[in-house]
Amino acid sequence: MGSLQPWHWLILAVVVIVLFGAKRLPDAARSLGKSLRIFKSEVRELQSENKADSSIQAPAAAPTPVQAERVEPPAPAEQGHTEARPA
Repeated sequence: MGSLQPWHWLILAVVVIVLFGAKRLPDAARSLGKSLRIFKSEVRELQSENKADSSIQAPAAAPTPVQAERVEPPAPAEQGHTEARPA
């Protein structure tokens, strides 16, 4: 039921001819063809610009690891005996 049968195409063609008329139909097809050519050329141009931009940009260099200085933790300070004071 999902596919179009030949009689579906025939009905569609009759409706298009009635709506647009036999004289305007070739002009409509011609303008549709021109629009498709313009669209395709613009898409190709955008794709070529994207390829050119990606080839111009140098790949990002991997960051070089920096060796950190080794820091010794401070030695625990000697704490004398302190008395707890009531608050």
